Amino acid sequence: MPLRASDLLTLTREGLYCPLGGFHVDPTWPVARALITHGHADHARAGHGSVLATGETLRIMAVRYGEDFCRTRQEAKLGEPIRIGDVTVRFAPAGHVLGSAQIAIEAEGVRVVVSGDYKRARDPTCLPFEVVPCDVFITEATFGLPVFRMPDTSEEVAKLLASVALFPERAHIVGAYALGKAQRVMALLREAGYDRPIYLHGAMEKLTELYKREGIRLGETPKVVAAERAKLHGAIVLCPPSSIQDVWSRKFPDPVTAFASGWMRVRARARQKGVELPLVISDHSDWPDLCRTIRETGAEEVWVTHGQEDALVHWCGTQGIRAKPLHLLGYGDEEVEGASESASESTAGPAPGPAGAAVDLEASP
Repeated sequence: MPLRASDLLTLTREGLYCPLGGFHVDPTWPVARALITHGHADHARAGHGSVLATGETLRIMAVRYGEDFCRTRQEAKLGEPIRIGDVTVRFAPAGHVLGSAQIAIEAEGVRVVVSGDYKRARDPTCLPFEVVPCDVFITEATFGLPVFRMPDTSEEVAKLLASVALFPERAHIVGAYALGKAQRVMALLREAGYDRPIYLHGAMEKLTELYKREGIRLGETPKVVAAERAKLHGAIVLCPPSSIQDVWSRKFPDPVTAFASGWMRVRARARQKGVELPLVISDHSDWPDLCRTIRETGAEEVWVTHGQEDALVHWCGTQGIRAKPLHLLGYGDEEVEGASESASESTAGPAPGPAGAAVDLEASP
């Protein structure tokens, strides 16, 4: 009997599971063996027996959770085949954040690709997305609605710099997720010619130093000293999104509040969060890039995860591509949550629990 895609990946309580390899991909509960796509807390949790991920992701996990975040670890080199049980896995760049990767799982000529989170837009802090031809493509759909069409990031950075020039007496407080988004904003500012210090909330410090050790040029990034906040006229300050309306931000001189997120495309979100200067900068693919990527993989079937699943499933149907939503639980959008780094670091995931029964994805609606 020919191998089916559901023989390669099935759904358990912990998340996607490969029975032929005996591993989970981005499990939401601690498991014996985990393959991790990237370092965001909703995909990379502590407590697994063994972890296979890119070197950058392993180092990010060590910074966030401590060196003992798992019992054993193995570095996956991009493009290198790794045999696990009866399957071969390969990691390929996802373009999401430093070290992010798609994971291709293959056996008997059938290939399933788990995208993790990904984007197609240029990012100076990580390798660009690489299309991996496959039979089944498992795609995120964070911005899986036609309304989400992201502008060029250089235009958004220009908006920030124009505001700094217009209001030199005011500090600009930019909310940005501490892993990936913050470093991307810094790098884009440097590319735009901004050479002044970029001040950081303490939650940004460790991961930014890691990026620098990985060779990403971010310039001078001093930590904000509480006693000096009132003197930072005209400065750009990066902090977790939850801090832009916190008491912490009120000590700066007449602060302009900004938020770097794809959700700033929705004006109501900006108003809801009290954001004065919305910056539409996303680390996820927008609607055109989601559709383009699905077409370019050549996949005959698409499984859609965490996000606007129904719209993308419907679009696939109009293109003659079989598709289904996975309704995976436990994956949030870091851009929506905007939790502080300290909060995300202290939450390694739910406590271990019994595995749920496997679900036949071929039979799911």
